[in-house]
Amino acid sequence: MRRLDRRGAIRFVDVADPEAAASCPLDPATMLARFHAEEDGRLLSGAAAFAAMWRALPLLRPLGLAARNPLVLRVLEKLYVRFLRLRPRLQRWLR
Repeated sequence: MRRLDRRGAIRFVDVADPEAAASCPLDPATMLARFHAEEDGRLLSGAAAFAAMWRALPLLRPLGLAARNPLVLRVLEKLYVRFLRLRPRLQRWLR
């Protein structure tokens, strides 16, 4: 995603870094459990956070705009929750 953000529209924060985590609105464990993003002063998590990030990237903006539809966002959230269940195995496999 960083490579797609050529305009610098997104500020990425590594919540594993204690100094950076100090500026986060939630505790680091909560932030690491799901993806979070802030858009227009609102803290979003899960698929809604990804959609906000996509809206900031010209290449992915159409996906982000489609996710404003509640039905599309609900489907994306279900897929995200499934991914979260698989994530530990994927992380072990990629090490």
